Amino acid sequence: MDDGSILRSAAEDARSIPLDQIDVSRMELWRTNSHWPYFERLRRDDPVHYCASSAFGPYWSVTKYNDIMAVDTNHQVFSSQAALGGFTILDAGEDLRFPMFIAMDPPKHDAQRKVISPAVSGPNLQIFAPLIRERAGKILDELPRGEVFDWVDRVSVELTTQMLATLFDFPFEERRKLTYWSDIATTIPGPGMAVETEAEKLAVMKEILAAFTEIWNERVNAPARGDLISMMAHAEATRYMSPEEFLGNLILLIVGGNDTTRNTITGSIVALNENPHQYRKLRENPGLIPSMVSETIRWQPPLAHMRRTALEDFELGGKQIRKGDKVVMWYVSGNRDDEVIDRPNEYIVDRERPRNHISFGFGIHRCVGNRLAELQLTIIWEEILKRFPAIEVAGQPEYVTSPFVKGYATLPTRIPAHG
Repeated sequence: MDDGSILRSAAEDARSIPLDQIDVSRMELWRTNSHWPYFERLRRDDPVHYCASSAFGPYWSVTKYNDIMAVDTNHQVFSSQAALGGFTILDAGEDLRFPMFIAMDPPKHDAQRKVISPAVSGPNLQIFAPLIRERAGKILDELPRGEVFDWVDRVSVELTTQMLATLFDFPFEERRKLTYWSDIATTIPGPGMAVETEAEKLAVMKEILAAFTEIWNERVNAPARGDLISMMAHAEATRYMSPEEFLGNLILLIVGGNDTTRNTITGSIVALNENPHQYRKLRENPGLIPSMVSETIRWQPPLAHMRRTALEDFELGGKQIRKGDKVVMWYVSGNRDDEVIDRPNEYIVDRERPRNHISFGFGIHRCVGNRLAELQLTIIWEEILKRFPAIEVAGQPEYVTSPFVKGYATLPTRIPAHG
């Protein structure tokens, strides 16, 4: 069944299913990219929706832009604390052993976040820009012409993994380990997945810890440098982390620096191919690249959701959320809210307010690397437009099977041999 048939079937089911039976966390919806009509129904009929039974337990779905903002900016009521469940729909469970600053509340969250923020600050981005451009050019120049290849592997993963290796000062020739670790860290174990059991996943987590502990021991005994490991090793807020906390923050930085940007780079190819008139508009006016980048991040949010746990009873959208309830903010849905975003289901590269999206979150947990993500996307497209009149999608994408990471496992593409 092709994407169109799957979406039509999902739209029919979303219209007819009783409201209380809608569960937008179902893995199949994400494997087939068929979640859209269910979110449309929830935004219209039940914007703050309680799902009593799912593979992840009971949870609230918050699906409209302003309601998501109300939760995301209120950390006094809605907590990311790992001990309460963490920041994804999957309860922290085993991952309680690996606390990370995104799964903390102030003041500890603020202190640890402050340590790594300079690595992705404005001055550092100016240093990174020429390096990203050089690497992007080399990656693009090595692509085949006139034959099908996987854009995810050859371009999206390669560019972002090279950047991540630089941020960590990780051995460059071993950088694909970072890609593998990122994929395993975000996998929900099960049949047919990258790891099938929690034990397999834990073994890989220990592998990450062992590799980076060796690097930490080198950096902590050397003068402070500008890479993320050295910054953590020499900062008061992070130098005394337990091994578990070190691993937690490593996973956060690996996934945040790799998984997210690579999926938006791939999403830009998909979006422009699905909207050829917008692709033509971009080719005719490369000055639209920054606007296109923001529109892509809205249209293809790298993470589908973030989760919080209510610290007290709270009324939202006329619904009574109870202390201890799991509250899921669906960014993927908030970005399609027509009360806030004009023509939200359309992909418009010259949209009037392209940065009006919720993909990076808001409040204290707003994505710390958002400007680096935008920079990588901007540069790769500047280099693409210099080289290729077109990049064609040559087959159905394979989507990541996850209600958290919204991404692409593969994308068959072709650069025309002539033109």
